[in-house]
Amino acid sequence: MGSPLVNEVVIGLRDKDKFNASEPKDDVNNFASYVLTPTLPALVEILFGEQADNAGFPGAADAPTAFPRADLIWAFLNGVPGLNRPSGEVTLGEMLRLNTAIEPTVEQQNDLGVIATDGMGSLGDLAGFPNGRRPVDDVVDIALRVAMGVLYADRFNAVHPDFESLMPGDATARDTEFTDKAVTASPLLAEFPYLAHPIAGSPNPQR
Repeated sequence: MGSPLVNEVVIGLRDKDKFNASEPKDDVNNFASYVLTPTLPALVEILFGEQADNAGFPGAADAPTAFPRADLIWAFLNGVPGLNRPSGEVTLGEMLRLNTAIEPTVEQQNDLGVIATDGMGSLGDLAGFPNGRRPVDDVVDIALRVAMGVLYADRFNAVHPDFESLMPGDATARDTEFTDKAVTASPLLAEFPYLAHPIAGSPNPQR
């Protein structure tokens, strides 16, 4: 379970326990349909589509309609081309992949990792999730935006030629800030254990 929210929002209720007990090498045979035709984007459109339209962002919460979802195969099963997909034949499976040829970002890590852009096609932090997974990465927001098609957006085409023309006629840039609005993680410490103390859940905890 290297990638966040796969079992929680990608795998169907009836197969969640099966997913927990399975091995990545069996993911394609057992769970491919959940990745290729996910239900989460459709639910987001149902819940928030009208709200986005009324706020002046028509179509911003529309679910991608290109099936099978090749972008989710990259994100969840074999790595993103040109980023962390291994060379040669790849065994499809839900695994965390890290391209060690990419230098780690020591300062100014972007919590949106790879999908962070400046809106002009320039990328953010290639050392972040889904290329590995760091404590600072906002994996919930990243996974949510990937599910809603950020890998297909026009502004992301600069990553790799494979992103260009995969979704003709339906490649509207998805600039809506899909987010759980969680508090940004505390800065890392300069020495071991590196992780800061957890943020208190309540200013007046009950004892």
